[in-house]
Amino acid sequence: QVQLVESGGGLVQAGGSLRLSCAASGRTFREYVMGWFRQAPGKEREFVAGISSGGRTYYADSVKGRFTISRDNAKNTVYLQMNSLKPEDTAVYYCAAGPNNGWYSAPPSGRTYYNYWGQGTQVTVSS
Repeated sequence: QVQLVESGGGLVQAGGSLRLSCAASGRTFREYVMGWFRQAPGKEREFVAGISSGGRTYYADSVKGRFTISRDNAKNTVYLQMNSLKPEDTAVYYCAAGPNNGWYSAPPSGRTYYNYWGQGTQVTVSS
């Protein structure tokens, strides 16, 4: 069982930056694939970024070059650094954890792969 708690959301102007954090409970955090998803009003929840147990990362095309996912296994925390934010990045951002698919395998981007979810944190980017 893993419990996830996100923080760091807020209101920022276009072009600005935010860093989201996701603190996880449990002693086996390092064995989980971690992902960030987001959901805008009226839209499906979509994959943003993922990181494998060994640190391999994968990004949605819409955020590549602007967002960076990282993890600190000693702190049981995964981060999402978001730079050059755009109004279309406005959404509720969710942290998710899924079973290890290989330490250096590409993180899955499908929602159904992840079986633990946080409560979400709102990110609003004004134009």
